Amino acid sequence: MNDQSDKQESVQEQLSAQVQVGEPTQSVAPSHQGAYYRGPVIMRGAMIPEQTSSGNLINQHDDTDWLRMDPWRVLRIQSEFVDGFDALANIGPAVTVFGSARERRGTALYQHAERMGELLADRGFATITGGGPGVMEAANKGAYHHDGVSVGLGIELPHEQGLNEYINLGMTFRYFFVRKTMFVKYSSGVIVCPGGFGTLDEMFEVLTLVQTHKVTHLPIVLFNTAYWQGLFDWVNTTLVESGKISPLDPNLVMLTDDPVAAVDYVTRHTQRA
Repeated sequence: MNDQSDKQESVQEQLSAQVQVGEPTQSVAPSHQGAYYRGPVIMRGAMIPEQTSSGNLINQHDDTDWLRMDPWRVLRIQSEFVDGFDALANIGPAVTVFGSARERRGTALYQHAERMGELLADRGFATITGGGPGVMEAANKGAYHHDGVSVGLGIELPHEQGLNEYINLGMTFRYFFVRKTMFVKYSSGVIVCPGGFGTLDEMFEVLTLVQTHKVTHLPIVLFNTAYWQGLFDWVNTTLVESGKISPLDPNLVMLTDDPVAAVDYVTRHTQRA
């Protein structure tokens, strides 16, 4: 209790030090820079924790205090599942668009992702993304401006930018595995645009579920042939020929450079299912 009281007093002292004695105080709108999201809670400044929820969950501990904490984590995890199921249950048919958060506005890839969102909205499909900037923002933007359902599923990260402004249904999750469940459960198809480790993780998660028949029908498009062809060839040669995996179902995975063809593929397969 003493440590907690000391920490609270320290935070109060830091906040109080920002106001000069004898000077009139002014109401200043807080900046979104340095904001940290933990589920529905937003923190700034000294309130930002050193560890994320996922980090605390998987870290090894030298003491046994975690034994008294994990039951509460289970309840938080359960609440995230409940909140996600409740929020997304009625969005209708949807397609998830994965891709880099670092893609700049105005690039060809950004414009292609925006076009995907437009086409999905025009065909009555919701667009689901990770809710961030770059490719995710572009897809949400296209859906938003065409009066579609634009969904953003964010994640608590040390330098999280928050959800982009083109989302009309958004959630921020503490735990990656809960967020991944929402992507797969509510998607009729997936379009994977160029991206980094996060995109690769999401892509291989989906491919694993399809290959192991945990998901019976989920068409996948790898957008930008030049970006994905080398990896796709390695999977189909090195992995398949060495007997490490079974051949990918050619009817469920497609490479293309055309956003119209990408949307045609995932929506056509969904309509037939």
